[in-house]
Amino acid sequence: MRTLVGRWQTWAGFAVAAVILFGIAPAMLTSFRLDLLGQYLCYAIVAAGIGLAWGRGGMLTLGQGVFFGLGAYMMGMHLKIADAEIRKQPVPDFMQIAGIPALPSYWEPFSSAAFTLAAIVVIPTGIAALLGLGVFKRRVKGAYFAILSQALAAALAILLVGQSTVGGSNGLNGFRTFFGFRLSDPVNRQMLYFIAAGTLLVVVAVVRQLMQSRYGELLVAVRDGEERVRFLGYDPATIKVVAYTAAALFASVAGALFAPIIGFITPAQVGVVPSIAFLIGVAIGGRTTLLGPILGAIGVAWAQTAFSERFPSGWTYAQGLLFIVVVGFFPAGLAGVGALLRRRRRTTGVLSAGDAQHAQAETVGAAT
Repeated sequence: MRTLVGRWQTWAGFAVAAVILFGIAPAMLTSFRLDLLGQYLCYAIVAAGIGLAWGRGGMLTLGQGVFFGLGAYMMGMHLKIADAEIRKQPVPDFMQIAGIPALPSYWEPFSSAAFTLAAIVVIPTGIAALLGLGVFKRRVKGAYFAILSQALAAALAILLVGQSTVGGSNGLNGFRTFFGFRLSDPVNRQMLYFIAAGTLLVVVAVVRQLMQSRYGELLVAVRDGEERVRFLGYDPATIKVVAYTAAALFASVAGALFAPIIGFITPAQVGVVPSIAFLIGVAIGGRTTLLGPILGAIGVAWAQTAFSERFPSGWTYAQGLLFIVVVGFFPAGLAGVGALLRRRRRTTGVLSAGDAQHAQAETVGAAT
């Protein structure tokens, strides 16, 4: 009976989310605000993967900007090639300015849409799997893994800045089309938003299935007692690699959607600072829950836009203070506040019942 009720609640939750994302939001928001919401949904996709890897697996992933950037740059390369082909030019506009006469060899495969989509899925997951096996097989974890992942994000940003063939510090920008659809058309921009919203719902469904499966139980067991899991005959490294690879895939897909929605991608959006920003949203929302990281990422991104418009220099300090308060006083994030209140209410009720029984016992004893 509980399983049936849980399934109905899950389907009802997805139905409500679909109505909000596909019905209410497009009807109430302007085109500009809908584009902003599409960006927030991309952040939420990244956050869902971080919640799986960090919240359930205990892996502090400070380098998700690497995979986010890989997906965004690969999509940007395809879009720039498509724009050049429409204008019947041999290379994208920024290469003409830089004096590059022909496409670099590693750019040429991205002229194919099928190759680009496959690369967005395969390349980041392959890198994450190889890196994960190399790190987790050597039992690197905790702060050491966090520092390593953060160093990779910094290295990628520095590498991109020095590469003129990918735009250098300016990155890739000025996208005009998306698989043949003009990005200047509001209808096509709304289509991009719908794709991001649908992708988020699919990612949430996948993460939920992983969390509630036998694998999800093993992932939590590895987080809480890795040596015990190893003693039972399971390989914790393999379990961690699966979660880390899934998080990398989600980040890459989010980056690929983010590039055409926002219209550009630069090294500043894939380095250390964005990676930490992803983490802050997850921590504030509640990393151990399903919806906490998603709502936290959307909420923090919205707050950044709203407050930075009024207090441009103060948002960074407010974000840091919020992160400190949540980590220091609400380790489970805002999603854990409700659970804490329910637990205290339940404990208070038990204590009140116990006091009543004790008083009744004393009365009976005195009467006797």
